Amino acid sequence: MIFEYLQPVSEEIQEFTTQLSNQTLGKKIVMHTATDYPNLENISIALICVNENRGANLNNESYDFTNFRKAFYRLFPGNWNKGIADLGDVLVGNETSDTYFVLKTICASLIKQKIIPLVVGGSQDLTYAMYRAFDQLDQMVNLVAIDNKFDFAKDEKLESDSYLSRIIVEEPTNLYNFCSIGYQTYYTSQEEIDLIEKLYFDTYRLGEISKNPAIVEPIFRDADIISLDLKSIKSSDSGNTTEFYPNGFDGREICTLARYAGISDKVSAFGIFNQFFNANENEIIAQIVWYFIEGFHLRSYEYPFEDKTNYNRYIVLAEEEELVFYKSNRSERWWMEINYNTIYNKTVKKTLLPCTNDDYVAACNAEIPERWWKAHRKSY
Repeated sequence: MIFEYLQPVSEEIQEFTTQLSNQTLGKKIVMHTATDYPNLENISIALICVNENRGANLNNESYDFTNFRKAFYRLFPGNWNKGIADLGDVLVGNETSDTYFVLKTICASLIKQKIIPLVVGGSQDLTYAMYRAFDQLDQMVNLVAIDNKFDFAKDEKLESDSYLSRIIVEEPTNLYNFCSIGYQTYYTSQEEIDLIEKLYFDTYRLGEISKNPAIVEPIFRDADIISLDLKSIKSSDSGNTTEFYPNGFDGREICTLARYAGISDKVSAFGIFNQFFNANENEIIAQIVWYFIEGFHLRSYEYPFEDKTNYNRYIVLAEEEELVFYKSNRSERWWMEINYNTIYNKTVKKTLLPCTNDDYVAACNAEIPERWWKAHRKSY
């Protein structure tokens, strides 16, 4: 049982919920308590808190997420009908590797039950544990990091600033694609940018997304894991006064991205990391979680396709390549067909890559979309 690895929600929070309005989330969420284990059969999203900060060299052993839970529980849900559980806190191990093992085990168990683990941490190296949960699922993984930089720092240890290096090189290699959303160039070395391009990964600068957040919706639509670094939010909106970041996403933008992540039919795990335990941070974290759950309730379950009669198929010739596009009659979202080389024995020979209407228009103008090129090159 995964509850063996989890510390129940505190009595203080249980008492707090008794004082809330019957319409609030605190009255809707089922909790793991010292006397009761929630039945997971009707649960779609499971909240888990992890106080593991050694990867970021932070010392917050006494932090118990009480203020975050209060901020989240007093919010009102939308028109939601899916079961949500608060499973409590992961018991932190003697070594960080112990905590990774516990979180990996819990996430793998939940994902197999088609329950989304919603992890609030903790340092961002916990993303590695969430990624390793997919080892047992026999599939390639698409990872999206909402971050102000690339975490490729050269460090033999698994740290919050270097976890991506280990994900890329360590076997078994399940990572198919990585996308960095919101990186800021002055925090990023040219060597890291060159590595990203060499691996045909996707990147979007902060300025690109601030102008038009919708451009990254297809990226979320194709993601399995979303890892959100709270340092990607400017300090005036995040409440982080420990390390000041003058630039970053504002509160509305980060909630928009969380909503896109929730809407994605494919996202199976969502994590929020690198908080500095300032009281003001709890409000933005609670709202990010709220928007992810709101997006989840708006999922259209269009991918993978089961019935192609609900889609229009378009064939476009661009630069001597025959590109096949699909457009949903229901949501008007787009996909393009990609052929993969058989060396990726964990993927099918043909798959659909989410894209935008602009990609289709570019193909009609004889321009092959950049994402199509990157996906095509990966297959050789």
